[in-house]
Amino acid sequence: MIKVGDSLPDVTLQEYVEVEGNGCSIGPNPVKVSEAAAGKTIALFALPGAFTPTCSAKHVPGYIEKFDELKARGVDEIWCVSVNDAHVMGAWARDQQSHGKVRMLADGSAEFTKATGLTLDLTGRGMGLRSTRYSMLVKDGKVATLNVEAPGKFEVSDAATMLSQLQS
Repeated sequence: MIKVGDSLPDVTLQEYVEVEGNGCSIGPNPVKVSEAAAGKTIALFALPGAFTPTCSAKHVPGYIEKFDELKARGVDEIWCVSVNDAHVMGAWARDQQSHGKVRMLADGSAEFTKATGLTLDLTGRGMGLRSTRYSMLVKDGKVATLNVEAPGKFEVSDAATMLSQLQS
């Protein structure tokens, strides 16, 4: 399992872009993690799936709500990673109104999730291999803090916990 001090996996995620610009075309665009994280402080959180109850009602909304406070504490970007395809993550971003606040990054083949060692097998529930719920503060591509949830819990990966870690 990834730990504090480790570099993020050098994989490519996908981000659905709604408006063409800055070298991005409309639709899924590759996001090379090592390049996208270089020189930045990122509040990254991962969750089992788009449109799922806790993820949609609490996890993403908390980071959107705390966006300004996280930015004021030095966070350059907020990333949400989920084992879904870019089209689903794009639709979820529209639903959550996360544009400009939380980058919804698709880990469609679970490459990032497997490389972190933070997998969750939900095959018995018809969802296949997913991500464990967690958050991490990333500085220049390296994990500075890591908050992994116990199965079925939502206690330490929320935006308020991330904000408190930035204040201490």
